[in-house]
Amino acid sequence: MNAIVLVRHAETDLAGKFCGRADPGLNVAGERQLPFLVEELAAFEIGHIYSSDLRRASQTATAIGERIRVRVEFRPGLREMDFGEWEGLTWGEVEQKYPEEAQLWVSARRARSAPGGESYQDFIARVEAEFKQLLLENETTPSAVVTHRGVIEYALTRYFGFSEPDAWRRTENYGAIVVGTPIERLMG
Repeated sequence: MNAIVLVRHAETDLAGKFCGRADPGLNVAGERQLPFLVEELAAFEIGHIYSSDLRRASQTATAIGERIRVRVEFRPGLREMDFGEWEGLTWGEVEQKYPEEAQLWVSARRARSAPGGESYQDFIARVEAEFKQLLLENETTPSAVVTHRGVIEYALTRYFGFSEPDAWRRTENYGAIVVGTPIERLMG
């Protein structure tokens, strides 16, 4: 099984806020991150690039693809979780505007969704379907997957054997790169 390079998109103006279905492009800081990110990824022998179709990921993936001369395949299944009415809000704003929902979400995040947002179960089903296909396609050539923090965190714990705290820490920064080889026993 080949390694997969998981890449969190570069920064946007919604940094520090809930940003799932929202579709901001990269901000000035994100644009400044791209050359470093692109050069770091040029060291890998990547044969495929898969990306969320949201602008922040697609702009990041396109820059990588142009540098290493690999076509990018955009996949809606790699989108971040939809946070509904919480989109564009900080956690503090969520706690102020939605105190009861915020408490419930903290205590049972996997059983709750943000008001009007995607359920964790629907998010996982979508990401599972996408990664099962990507892992099949990754049999012969290393791939890069440019996506969002929530997607990467889930993939790291589900397919690569990372603990939740380690997955959280490794995806903290915009432009984070995590290389892993899928653990075959987890792929079934």
